[in-house]
Amino acid sequence: MTRRIATSLLLAAVATLTMAARADLGPLDALVLPGKVIKGHAALENDCKNCHTPFKKSAQRDLCLACHDHRAVAQDIAAGRGYHGRLKDNTCSVCHTDHKGRDVDIVKLDEARFDHKATDFALRGAHAAAKVKCRDCHSPGAKFRDAPSDCHVCHKKDDIHKGGLGKTCVNCHDDVSWKNVRFDHSKTDYPLDGRHIDVECKACHVDNRYKATPKDCYSCHRGDDDKKGHKGRFGKKCQSCHVTEGWTLTKFDHKRDTKYPLLGKHARAKCSACHTGDLYQQKLGTACIACHERDDTHKGRFGKKCESCHNERDWTGIRFDHDRDTKYPLLGKHRPLKCDACHKDDAYKEKLGTACIACHLQDDAHKGQEGKKCESCHSEHSWTKAVFDHGLSRFPLLGKHAKVECKACHKQPTFKDASTKCLDCHEKDDSHKRRLGQACEQCHNARDWKQWSFNHNERSQFRLDGAHERLDCHACHRQPVKHKIELAGGCVSCHEADDVHAGSYGAYCERCHFTSSFKQIKTRMRTLQ
Repeated sequence: MTRRIATSLLLAAVATLTMAARADLGPLDALVLPGKVIKGHAALENDCKNCHTPFKKSAQRDLCLACHDHRAVAQDIAAGRGYHGRLKDNTCSVCHTDHKGRDVDIVKLDEARFDHKATDFALRGAHAAAKVKCRDCHSPGAKFRDAPSDCHVCHKKDDIHKGGLGKTCVNCHDDVSWKNVRFDHSKTDYPLDGRHIDVECKACHVDNRYKATPKDCYSCHRGDDDKKGHKGRFGKKCQSCHVTEGWTLTKFDHKRDTKYPLLGKHARAKCSACHTGDLYQQKLGTACIACHERDDTHKGRFGKKCESCHNERDWTGIRFDHDRDTKYPLLGKHRPLKCDACHKDDAYKEKLGTACIACHLQDDAHKGQEGKKCESCHSEHSWTKAVFDHGLSRFPLLGKHAKVECKACHKQPTFKDASTKCLDCHEKDDSHKRRLGQACEQCHNARDWKQWSFNHNERSQFRLDGAHERLDCHACHRQPVKHKIELAGGCVSCHEADDVHAGSYGAYCERCHFTSSFKQIKTRMRTLQ
């Protein structure tokens, strides 16, 4: 009995397969239908060939995809993406088994066992936490594959930027915590360095808006610029001087970055001392007078090349060396003089003469009669003290003459016409009243007027001895002109009044008398008498 039943079933199966292979046996398909298909496939149920290829099970997937080609599933499988594209066995019937009734859900997902890594959106960080449910991302009634994968769709309410930074949240945030920021500012056109690294985003990105954020320092640091005292006067290119490590630090090197190195007191001066306007528009002159016009006590009379005399260490300090830098070294009283004592006008245009008379014309007591070579007699140590060497003249100064002032002898402004005769200067001193002539030097010397050195015994024919030796010159030389006394008359020429003989013994008294005393009489003469 059992064998007959088995044989009958086998024959029935063969018959069914035979009929299925024939195109004109469609109505017979219902005899071998395993069960009703889902509502979506109901229109295909009457013809098995819509979903099956006889004796070729592997062709079933192609039939499914052929029908679902316009859907995204077929595209995912073809591209190897999405959940369906990642399945090792992508035969549709493995997961979507049909013929179980009209109302059966053949796409039901086992949320507990579903591995989200098999999708294009693997769950990581806070997304993988147990508290996150499928419905938090997958809306009811919508296909799972239609769930958005960009952050902004789900986290729009969490976006404190209000869309100002766009919708690509992953550029800054991660899936561990919404508050974690991993934005790499160095990949932007404004990398953060110095103190900018520790600054909160909102300090620069006001109102949580990041696009069109200004990159110039002044937009954020205007308040600091006011505190520094620039108040916008130095322009908005703060980075030219300041660094991000600290607002008070500067990187600007005036020596390196300009053609005007700061030396001396200039190095300690504040920028605003010279730069009163916009650093990038105001062109400062490099001449000293550009800043120090008020300090110029010369009132511009010495020109504008202040650096020729002054230096940066001290305005009052002078580095100009007249001895080194000119052909006219300053000596004596010239050295302590102020510049404007000689330089009345522009020192660089005015060409001063080096002759003394150029400055001392009014001091020339000679009124030009002695010429213009003042240095021949005068020195820089004293105008009134002469340095003329009288020994080189025809009248060397000896004795008291060497101590006498020039004007004592040179009464007139000119020196050339001064007399060399003693009486021309010493007429008042001539106690002889010219009775001994004008050749004073024959008796007197320059050491002392009262000293005389005439040797009557050697320089005359009349030897002075006895009482004659003690006589004053005037005792014999009574006439003002006569130097030589005529002795033809003998002693009586002078002693006529003393001749008690009344001339009876002749004029030659020396035959009887001695010069030591007129009263003495020679013995021989007595004998003769």
